[in-house]
Amino acid sequence: MSKGTSAYLSAQQREVVHQLARSWLWRSELPTWLLMVAVYGGWFASVVYWQTLGLTLSTLLLILFTTWYMSLQHEMIHGHPTRFPRFNQLFGTLPLAVWYPYGLYRDSHLAHHRNHTLTDPDEDPETYYLSPQRWAQLKPWQQQVIHLRNTFPGRLLIGPLLDMVATLKTLLHAFIQRDTPAMAMWIIHLSLLSGLFYWMTLHGFSPLWFVLAVSYPALMLTKVRSFYEHRAEEEPLARSVNNEAALPWRLLFLNLNYHSVHHDLPGLPWYGLRKVYLLYRDSYHQRNHGFRVAGYGEWITRFWRKSVEVNAHPGTQKDAQNAHSFVTDVRHQPSGDSRPDLSANDAAATTRRAG
Repeated sequence: MSKGTSAYLSAQQREVVHQLARSWLWRSELPTWLLMVAVYGGWFASVVYWQTLGLTLSTLLLILFTTWYMSLQHEMIHGHPTRFPRFNQLFGTLPLAVWYPYGLYRDSHLAHHRNHTLTDPDEDPETYYLSPQRWAQLKPWQQQVIHLRNTFPGRLLIGPLLDMVATLKTLLHAFIQRDTPAMAMWIIHLSLLSGLFYWMTLHGFSPLWFVLAVSYPALMLTKVRSFYEHRAEEEPLARSVNNEAALPWRLLFLNLNYHSVHHDLPGLPWYGLRKVYLLYRDSYHQRNHGFRVAGYGEWITRFWRKSVEVNAHPGTQKDAQNAHSFVTDVRHQPSGDSRPDLSANDAAATTRRAG
């Protein structure tokens, strides 16, 4: 674990995590290597054998593997499966998801991991909040679009489109400003994408079909995971949710549903997130002030028509309208076991924050 970015619950938890990190499984990163074989093998096989599988099945498989690939890219950004970032980047540079160059995603996401500025629209590049000034400048129809985007179906349907527009603006800005590193990143990305599309045509698979019927739905699936992951809260370590999602979602998103644990300990491998969460579930419930839900179905139920209030950022004060409305405890009861008290309050002296 990185000393500069890890916020342990206590010294005892730090030792437990370090013991896990010394195990053969964690040191070998075998689960991640096997995952890479499954993702790459499944993705390319789905294109090569699409005529045998049929267009419908191959499309569904490609949506699954493309979404999984984006989860895998996230794992590579956080230092897996090797400790060499440039080597990890080689495994995550292929544009299987079309839209986002690896370098753009990496830089944006690492900036997002500065917990002390999490959700701040001026500092966090992945926040859905806007500054109060920016919100006030929007026209009424633009505010309505934001409200629609903040419903669950709206996030899935128009969220990817808004992200694509922002990404294309980044592309244009790089060339207008003659930003050499950014231009190089985009040239590599577009060259690889062109080669990938050419390879698809050699196998009779339409790149246009891939963009419309695979890439966009895969981006929609990623919006399921990121729906209301963060809230404006005065305490930085209480800004990220823990979502106790079902096994299929956990596997697809590589346990990033335990998002508070991930932000506290960003170096944990995907196969360690659930283990650490279950060991300290009650303590994480205290640390993030009850920001916990029983699964993505709860978001669907609550926000099918209602918009989650992540519009104008409330500043350093808590988002009073939502601070206590998402506390749920329907899947487990408090453990009541004899483990030491590992609450965030008792461990304050040893807690570290990202950034």
